[in-house]
Amino acid sequence: MVAREASQGLALGLISLPGPAPPKAAKKPKKAVLFFEVEILDAKTREKLCFLDKVEPHATIAEIKNLFTKTHPQWYPARQSLRLDPKGKSLKDEDVLQKLPVGTTATLYFRDLGAQISWVTVFLTEYAGPLFIYLLFYFRVPFIYGHKYDFTSSRHTVVHLACICHSFHYIKRLLETLFVHRFSHGTMPLRNIFKNCTYYWGFAAWMAYYINHPLYTPPTYGAQQVKLALAIFVTCQLGNFSIHMALRNLRPAGSKTRKIPFPTKNPFTWLFLLVSCPNYTYEVGSWIGFTIMTQCLPVALFSLVGFTQMTIWAKGKHRSYLKEFRDYPPLRSPIIPFLL
Repeated sequence: MVAREASQGLALGLISLPGPAPPKAAKKPKKAVLFFEVEILDAKTREKLCFLDKVEPHATIAEIKNLFTKTHPQWYPARQSLRLDPKGKSLKDEDVLQKLPVGTTATLYFRDLGAQISWVTVFLTEYAGPLFIYLLFYFRVPFIYGHKYDFTSSRHTVVHLACICHSFHYIKRLLETLFVHRFSHGTMPLRNIFKNCTYYWGFAAWMAYYINHPLYTPPTYGAQQVKLALAIFVTCQLGNFSIHMALRNLRPAGSKTRKIPFPTKNPFTWLFLLVSCPNYTYEVGSWIGFTIMTQCLPVALFSLVGFTQMTIWAKGKHRSYLKEFRDYPPLRSPIIPFLL
């Protein structure tokens, strides 16, 4: 019996002995990450402003701007312009470092864009001004036309109609700024607000002074001229709004995606078949209608200056479309079909 118990104990001991450990899998060597070094120089003086070490290769220009701001807080990202050449074009925020024509030690040139302000703030300021200023002349507040005309009203229907059209136009612009427009750039130089407001506010005061003047005379051809002008104005305002909505739907919220704009089911957008910037075409048409309605020289000059500026913008956008999209419709003109 003792021998059997001993043999059982031996058997149990043999069973409980641990077996040989399985061989460990060989660890794969980690792939080395190639970091970049970014040197930022002043574009004018070539002075070294910042040296960034161990920058991720997939870092964007926006991220590099944020890193630069940590060492120079006075230059927040919106007022930075980084470029590959001192006199070259600014790099886009979404550009990726490793996709730029640079080595592992990249040299970028910095230019200060100056104090910045949001586009929304600029638009609201420059559009609210004309709305308020025009109404001051319409209601003939004191110290404008003389004491005897204080808070008097014009006897001409066209004066009241012109006030409605002018107010409608700028209220529409304010609402579009808040709820329709999607801006590809968040800010613009602060100095632009003074230039823009001088233009819009100054012309608004000039045209309002004459249209609401006690000695103002109605258009030469009377009611027929006013009705024709009103039809032009309303049509172009609807067209302008339709184009703005089409452009809004073309760009998803929060993105900077650019696509070729095409006509939609809305007939007002069919002008896209002929011009690249029909919103400017309709805008100019609105002011031509307002000029015919009021038969006022300051309005005509405002329309001419506006047309000149919008033509410059339209040509720039048209060239940009042609450069970016190889399949861009060849029959389109910048702002006026077949002409300009």
